[in-house]
Amino acid sequence: MKDKSYKLLIVDDEPEIGELLTYNFRKRGFDVMTAANGFSGMKTLEQFLPDVIILDIMMPFVNGINMCKEIKNDPRFKHIPVLFLSATNNDELIKAALEAGGMKFISKPIHLNLLIDMVVKMQQQDHQDVA
Repeated sequence: MKDKSYKLLIVDDEPEIGELLTYNFRKRGFDVMTAANGFSGMKTLEQFLPDVIILDIMMPFVNGINMCKEIKNDPRFKHIPVLFLSATNNDELIKAALEAGGMKFISKPIHLNLLIDMVVKMQQQDHQDVA
């Protein structure tokens, strides 16, 4: 990455996932914030204004699909690309996540290099669209 530190918001109710991703993305120059559910994720989103969001689907309080719908219905945030990362293999949930506005879906267990490549490409694509 060049001059700018890209901001990444990770919303996942499994602390180990947040820690693993935070460590690996920070190693690659990202500025990372985490939240444990969609409710705290929306609060963090408003303060942090990330370039990309990684979102789990199945979480307490506000799930990832509903959080994504909130993001995409808010003019302040709808441009931020969302990547779903989830342990689900339920086709209906995956379809609903993408219909809610997610750009990509990747399943757990995490394939770290694939995930990092996807996030970098999404962030680059988003910045090309804005430019």
